[in-house]
Amino acid sequence: MSTHADPAEPAEPTEPPSALLARAVVTALLAHGVRDVVVAPGSRNAPLSFAVHDAATAGLLRLHTRVDERSAAFLALGLTRAGARAAVVCTSGTAVANLHPAVLEAAHSGQPLVVVTADRPARLRGTDANQTTDQVGIFGALVATHDLAGPGDVPVLDDPWGPVHLDVQLDDPLLPAAPWRPAVVPGERPARARPEAVDRIPLGPRTVVVAGDDAGPPARQLAERAGWPLLAEPSSGSRTGTHALRCYRLLLDTDLARSVERVVVVGHPTLSRPVMRLLGRDDVEVWAAPGRGAWPARPYRVDRPLGGGRFELVDPAADPGAPAADAPAGPVRTPWLEAWLEADRAVARRLDALVAAEPGLTAYAVAGAVVRATPPGGLLVVGPSNPVRDLDLMQTGFGVGARRFVVANRGLAGIDGMVSTAIGAALGRPHSTRAIALLGDVTFLHDSNGLVLGPDEPRPDLTLVVVNDDGGSIFATLEQGAPEHADRFERLFGTPHGVDLAALCAATRTPHWRVESLPELEQALASPAGGIEVVEVRVPRQDRREVDARIRGLAAD
Repeated sequence: MSTHADPAEPAEPTEPPSALLARAVVTALLAHGVRDVVVAPGSRNAPLSFAVHDAATAGLLRLHTRVDERSAAFLALGLTRAGARAAVVCTSGTAVANLHPAVLEAAHSGQPLVVVTADRPARLRGTDANQTTDQVGIFGALVATHDLAGPGDVPVLDDPWGPVHLDVQLDDPLLPAAPWRPAVVPGERPARARPEAVDRIPLGPRTVVVAGDDAGPPARQLAERAGWPLLAEPSSGSRTGTHALRCYRLLLDTDLARSVERVVVVGHPTLSRPVMRLLGRDDVEVWAAPGRGAWPARPYRVDRPLGGGRFELVDPAADPGAPAADAPAGPVRTPWLEAWLEADRAVARRLDALVAAEPGLTAYAVAGAVVRATPPGGLLVVGPSNPVRDLDLMQTGFGVGARRFVVANRGLAGIDGMVSTAIGAALGRPHSTRAIALLGDVTFLHDSNGLVLGPDEPRPDLTLVVVNDDGGSIFATLEQGAPEHADRFERLFGTPHGVDLAALCAATRTPHWRVESLPELEQALASPAGGIEVVEVRVPRQDRREVDARIRGLAAD
């Protein structure tokens, strides 16, 4: 009787190089603290998509998918802005170019967005192979790019101060042989510590503190310890406490502002021409911390560069080497500050009266309602152009413990991707909280694709308030809105679109409400339906230029 050996156990399937490289990339993302990955579908990025899905199945990250690469990138940017660590993955060719707006915003605002693009193997570069272009360095010198041909090329991601681009060469075959069971210990998200430099700032000159986007608490703390007025933009993270002025933009054309001798600048100020004029004055000394983005240099004369980390106040009459004065127990009130606060309260009363007297709803009244509806600890995402400026005038000061988290894409201040940014920011908050976004109609239409979500996608509770004036009213307040250009204004700048927002929302099954009065708006904001919803507010724009002119004159009355 013959005997036969038992058949050998089947060998483990051999994974193609593309799968191994993709898994090495995802492992690097996890080691860097990435917990959210947004994937846009494609063929060349299939190895990456499979690896991300396997990591999500293992509970190591949260997977999001979007059909539009631009929306996908801004979703990842919104997640990053809210404190999550996020990456976006796309296929080769024009898909990569669609990431560019979000990458530029991340670069100029110092957001650590991770961009992973699938590419063709190097042997096809310079040929007319399908969907093949020069992707290495496509985002320019502002973004660190790594060209990856194999697992050994995958870098350690350790730069939390701006976007990074991983361009991954993936060759056929593109499908893994078997699912991946990652044995990965996730790393921690890198801390984004501010500079440790200590700046010694003498008391004495009549000083105001300007807090631009992402200035953070140091600007508020400096103003309160010194007794100086605080001119803080909504997304500065500084507009709380006792020294923040609501109507600072209107006060900067008064005699009070003309007596300013020094300005301390923190963050990235972008909203106000009066602020820029103040910083450009020959008789004002400017002390400025560097910006956080790819181009931190200031566009105006800086008399004293600051480190931007921590500020200490010193007596100008004391020995320069003497220790800094002890921090006061509470906010300091000075006659200089009180003059600004009194003027601010007076102008704010006039502004509220003017807004209340306007017939029907105005964009300013909408912004005020949104501010009141955002609770302490809540998230408020604000779009560019008029909404962020309307909010700037209507946002009253909050107590330090009542801070709202205000997010705005002020790196380049574009209208791109704001719906997706808002969804990402709402998803990226570490705890459930009320989330509202204030957007203009053109901004909303520009990223209406952000509402295209599959049935399995994570959905936040988010109210998108869309101020619909049927076009670009921001231009009515600028030079091109002057009466002598009226014959061309509507076609070139006003750009009425006539879009039925209710029908647009219905196409994506997004709940939609149209409100016509302030009580209706307040009721809609007080009773969110849950999930993503759109509250459309119709306002006129024909009188926007005239209303803004009257508001600018309030401080001069």
